Amino acid sequence: MKNTRPIHVYMMPGLAANAKIFRFIKLDPRFEVHLMYWFMPKQNETLNAYAQRMCAHIKHPNPVLVGVSFGGILVQEMSKLIDCQKVIIISSVRTRKEFPIHMRITSKTKAYRFFPMQWVNNLEDFVGFVFGPGARKRMDLNKRYLSFRHPDYLNWSLDVLFNWAQTEPIEGVVHIHGSYDLVFPILYLKDYISVPKGTHVMIMLRASWFNENLPKIILGQYTNKK
Repeated sequence: MKNTRPIHVYMMPGLAANAKIFRFIKLDPRFEVHLMYWFMPKQNETLNAYAQRMCAHIKHPNPVLVGVSFGGILVQEMSKLIDCQKVIIISSVRTRKEFPIHMRITSKTKAYRFFPMQWVNNLEDFVGFVFGPGARKRMDLNKRYLSFRHPDYLNWSLDVLFNWAQTEPIEGVVHIHGSYDLVFPILYLKDYISVPKGTHVMIMLRASWFNENLPKIILGQYTNKK
């Protein structure tokens, strides 16, 4: 008898984002999608410790983990703690070496510590400070999607993001990236699946591409890799 059990796919949104960014992703019945959400970090919590707590929300063995942007960094840390069928990152990076120059400088100088969190309701200023003025001008931001913006969470996020210690890619991680991504420009990337004209928010703006190709990528049937 044919096995009809679905493949469980857990999806993690990006920094300050909620799971509504996945609202246009529609996978066929072979897959069961589970949306994950940011929760408040503990004081001085490491990214590894946060990843351990997030793993407690994984209810199925050997899942597929999908993470967008900062969520892609988190799911990579989670994959060090649990067995995964596949780890897929979107609009993200596999190591800190793939950070653009301004992020490397910010990391080295610790300038992120001086971000005025009273600006937190101005999401464009926040994104511009973290990822650069190009991202502030061109990212299609909406408070409907970037709703998790408690100052303690944002302070923690900046700290663990800029201090992420990963220097070598984790074997087997699949990286999907847009050719027009201004947050993590392709200039610094290697070994990724390219989405032509995809921006940093292509999970919403290019949902049709993902609906067509994500099943193939999960099943290992996609071959057009950069």
